[in-house]
Amino acid sequence: MAVVKADFGVCQGYANCVMTAPEVYDIDDDGVVVLLKDEISDAERAKVQEAVNSCPVSALSIEDE
Repeated sequence: MAVVKADFGVCQGYANCVMTAPEVYDIDDDGVVVLLKDEISDAERAKVQEAVNSCPVSALSIEDE
């Protein structure tokens, strides 16, 4: 398992993460990322890594437990 992290102060609401991994990320009414789950399975990792890489302000990360 891996842990999904977001720097809420850096997020600018581009929503690339939501388009790539909507089961993990959402955007709230203020335009800030919301984590729908804290941990991801190995099967989800590639898609979430793509979302992390797509963030133009580098607000997202994955950490191994």
